[in-house]
Amino acid sequence: MGDTERSKGTWIHRFAIRGFTVALAVLFYWLIGFFLQDIRTIEGPAYEKVESSYIDGTLLEKKKLLDRQIAEISRESENLAERQRILGDSARSLQQTLNQILELQKQGLQKNAVFNEKQQAAFSESLNLFLENQRQYQALSRSISELTARKQQLEAERETTSLEIEKQRKPAREEFEKLVKRHRYRLALIQLMVLLPILLAAAWLIARKKGSLYAPILLALGAAVLTRTAFVIHEYFPSRVFRYILTLALIAAVTKLLVHFIRIVAFPPHPLLERQYREAYERFLCPVCEYPIRIGPRRFLFWTRRTVNRIIVPSGQCDPEEPYTCPSCGSRIFEKCPVCGQIRHSLLPYCTHCGDRKEANQSRNTLLPS
Repeated sequence: MGDTERSKGTWIHRFAIRGFTVALAVLFYWLIGFFLQDIRTIEGPAYEKVESSYIDGTLLEKKKLLDRQIAEISRESENLAERQRILGDSARSLQQTLNQILELQKQGLQKNAVFNEKQQAAFSESLNLFLENQRQYQALSRSISELTARKQQLEAERETTSLEIEKQRKPAREEFEKLVKRHRYRLALIQLMVLLPILLAAAWLIARKKGSLYAPILLALGAAVLTRTAFVIHEYFPSRVFRYILTLALIAAVTKLLVHFIRIVAFPPHPLLERQYREAYERFLCPVCEYPIRIGPRRFLFWTRRTVNRIIVPSGQCDPEEPYTCPSCGSRIFEKCPVCGQIRHSLLPYCTHCGDRKEANQSRNTLLPS
């Protein structure tokens, strides 16, 4: 095994690394969220203070006074209406009593009976009480009518005052909305001033340390900060602005990935190129142009990357190993090892017979985009 080859570990170790990377990203996401919540607690503008600078205080006091007066009149009217209801019930009861006495008198007259003074006094007392209740009932009706008229007058005055206050309140609301919007932008700026340096530092470290053993930690931090930054931009900026920011960010990311893959195809790194060559040799294809390597019993067969496993190779005596050059692109596929003299893979770093290792620049073959 080469000095630069790194052990991948068992599948459970690889699964644990990926799982703990996700868990670490979630923890970073929560931690950053705690900082952002503290920033959001910064006090914003108070509407009462803004309103007091636009609305006349005497109008507000006048409206409060009118509200109290209307409430008092409403309570007084309700009390008078309750008393009137009680008097009405009493008058109806007295009326029934008088009707009964009159019915008795009528029956007595028919029988030539005469009422004594006590009965006459009871009748007179009931009649006077009934008339007094009727008088009080009418007086309460007049009082309720006067209170209703007074209440309507006060309500009309309150409506006029409310319209004047509303005229003055409109610019106060507009000013308050401006202050709230300015405060939101301020909160967004403070949060981005915290997030963007961390995001840029994480991106720089990921770019510099992408081959490091501890790259998953940096990836977790970068993913958490990037997600929080996207949420902050979406929360505080208008949707029209956010869609432009998101689209430009996606364009930048896709362009970066496209350039990255173009450069990999044009100038592949040695580990990737070695892996490509190894997979091509396993399928008996030229590592450069993927033309079938027709040597030994495969000399008269044809296959592709997809059909190589379905080819039935004829059994028989194999031809002796010898150097081989791809007839399609001219790449050297097999050659003699300068150490042991046996046939080895030209584009792989180690000899299968003696283990001699080629230098990277000797086993590398630059690919050109098709």
